[in-house]
Amino acid sequence: MSELTLVDAVNHALAHEMARDPTVMLLGEDIGVNGGVFRATNGLQARFGRERVIDTPLAEATIAGAAVGMAAMGLKPIAEIQFTGFIYPTIDQMINHASRLRHRTCGRLTCPMVLRSPFGAGIHAPEHHSESPEALFAHIPGLRVVIPSSPARAYGLLLAAIRDPDPVVFLEPTRLYRLFRQDVADDGEALPLDVCFVSREGADATLVAWGAMMHETMAAAERLEQEGVDVEVIDVATLKPLDAETILRSVEKTGRCVIVHEAPRTAGFGAEIAAEIAERALYFLLAPIRRVTGYDVVVPLARLEYQYMPSVDRIVDAVHKVMEAS
Repeated sequence: MSELTLVDAVNHALAHEMARDPTVMLLGEDIGVNGGVFRATNGLQARFGRERVIDTPLAEATIAGAAVGMAAMGLKPIAEIQFTGFIYPTIDQMINHASRLRHRTCGRLTCPMVLRSPFGAGIHAPEHHSESPEALFAHIPGLRVVIPSSPARAYGLLLAAIRDPDPVVFLEPTRLYRLFRQDVADDGEALPLDVCFVSREGADATLVAWGAMMHETMAAAERLEQEGVDVEVIDVATLKPLDAETILRSVEKTGRCVIVHEAPRTAGFGAEIAAEIAERALYFLLAPIRRVTGYDVVVPLARLEYQYMPSVDRIVDAVHKVMEAS
């Protein structure tokens, strides 16, 4: 058991799977000699060699395409995209090839690849380093979309993603990379994909979040507890396929729901969750569903990004409103 940051946990998970499975390979820009822009792959090329930890050209579409080819031929490639602002050239490969390979070949071929990328705001980076495009990938049939919210979940979920026989988009919240440490056992134990985690049980309202927003959401829950409001907090973790049942059970219990994400509001993944609740648990609701999200603008630079991102105050205010409505 070691106290790890989230980026440390990613590194440990990659190293564990590379040592366990010789078909696991890494490729991406500056991931070898430099250990990645955030040092997520630090030391792995020295340990496993240049043939398994490959520095690529600055060509994201090529990185994704090469990973698809490797996966089709029996390898397990893990492709790193430096920032999600650079991930859009990969969408052609992910939509037209990675997500369709099993269907196209009637199951004769699969695509066991992971597309990793840091994402989200909060580190004072330029705007094209701070985006949250999870809804784009969640819309693609055949892709899993996984977002960890802590070092322990990053370790366990990444192991599961690497072992999955189908393509996984694994988005790592940049702001959480070194925000806090957590005890993580480097024991090779994977966490389950396709399930939500109930991070805090409660009876008065359900808070649903993922990734970095879990940090603010849990802080909001603690503040609300001091006010006598008992909220349940759900970490979605795997956005696609969505474990709607866990969310619905919580909403049926509490009757109120607030969904939190830092991506823009319009067509954000929170809208899908809200629609699921409206279709399947409407008559359990005691108040309208509320969303606390980013705004429909490009993420602003530097300190202004904190005006863009959902805050503890905004989450608490939304909970007050659903409590007052019933």
